[in-house]
Amino acid sequence: MSNYDISRRRFLGRSVVAAASLGFASALPANASEWAEYSSDFSFAHLNDLPEGTLLPDDEHSWRRIAANYSVTRKITNLENGYWGIMATPVLQEYRRLTDFVNRENTLFARIEAGGMYQGVRDVIAKFLGVAADEIALTRGATEGLQALIGGYTKLSPGDTVLYADIDYAEMKTAMRWLEIRRGVKAEKLSFPEPTPTEPLTEADILAFYERSFDAHPKTKLLLLTHLNNLTGLIIPVAKIAKIAKQRGIDVILDAAHSVGQVDFAVKDLGCDFVGMNLHKWIGAPIGCGLIYIRKERIADIDTYMGKSGGSTDITARIDTGTSNFAAHMTIPAAIAFHSKIGSDAKEARLRYLRGLWVAPARKLRGITVLTPDEKTMVAGLTSFRLDGTTSTKGNDDLVKLLREKFGILTVRRSGLEMGDCIRVTPAIYNSPQDPLKLASALEKIARGHVSS
Repeated sequence: MSNYDISRRRFLGRSVVAAASLGFASALPANASEWAEYSSDFSFAHLNDLPEGTLLPDDEHSWRRIAANYSVTRKITNLENGYWGIMATPVLQEYRRLTDFVNRENTLFARIEAGGMYQGVRDVIAKFLGVAADEIALTRGATEGLQALIGGYTKLSPGDTVLYADIDYAEMKTAMRWLEIRRGVKAEKLSFPEPTPTEPLTEADILAFYERSFDAHPKTKLLLLTHLNNLTGLIIPVAKIAKIAKQRGIDVILDAAHSVGQVDFAVKDLGCDFVGMNLHKWIGAPIGCGLIYIRKERIADIDTYMGKSGGSTDITARIDTGTSNFAAHMTIPAAIAFHSKIGSDAKEARLRYLRGLWVAPARKLRGITVLTPDEKTMVAGLTSFRLDGTTSTKGNDDLVKLLREKFGILTVRRSGLEMGDCIRVTPAIYNSPQDPLKLASALEKIARGHVSS
């Protein structure tokens, strides 16, 4: 037995008791083929008494048990959970264990076992997403992945048009405009329709909007879509839009950074060949975990990253993140296991339930417009509002400050919409119903002018 094997076994032996108490496997896989079994070993015994089947969104007893797995600051009521998702405590403990392991074993691990780890983790993610492992590559986040997809897309010629919308993520809009310099194309920004208190936005409105946009820009070859955007939380009918686009010879690059884990869906059902995703938002993996998906038949249509070596079907040649955070990636199976214990469908329903507790009363207040519809197919947890007439950055920053300092509620101002800035509210599954109700009460006082400066 080598000194490396002895050292590895000693470390894992010291981790057995701690790992077992959390419901984790006590040893790390030795090769890629063992990772699926390793992932299935996460039993989370402390959640075994949750009801069988899908959790009801208002089953407070069960959701309190789930919330107990999160260590959350008590300094403020946090309704700004869209930046990233905190790890559940058992996942955090596993991350710490793996960080210790990687730090101890250093390049012995990196040179000998990291390749098998990478492939094994890809296998676990692929099974969760319902895609093939050779159709995904790990990134440090959706932004990095989408930049590689947009910048590497090879099917453009000078004079073509690429489309994006004001609701898309800022860095992605920048990347689409960059194509004008890189590819000699015309980048056109679309102004997405917004709802009014008397005219809610419908799916038919969205489809008609894209039909008109395609008609107005007949040279369009590439379209950026955001499944669930970070500004208002609107979920758009991606599959239907992608089908229309494909009929017109238009490829779609999809930003699914906020939808994976917040919404229950199958990636392949969206009909998009190029997708960027996050695992550190709604799946609850460590910060620095994202991925790209490219349908295998289309991998060659994304250029290799800055001449990186790799064949036409090697998706890993389409991204280069340098030295990765090994422990973060090794923790992804634990995060997926914890997420799956709750269920994507249950998570989505709970988040929508919490959202409704502040949105329903807010809709009744004069002077406040909620920017996302209530239909289940068009919204989950993330939603924004605007005080009528308050569209400036300063005005919305002032409101964020008021909610934080007067009411102890954390929200965030979002910019980028053609109609002006807004306030984003994003509950997490650790939030109790009292948290959005607290916001509802604050908004009522603000709308009625019952707040002193």
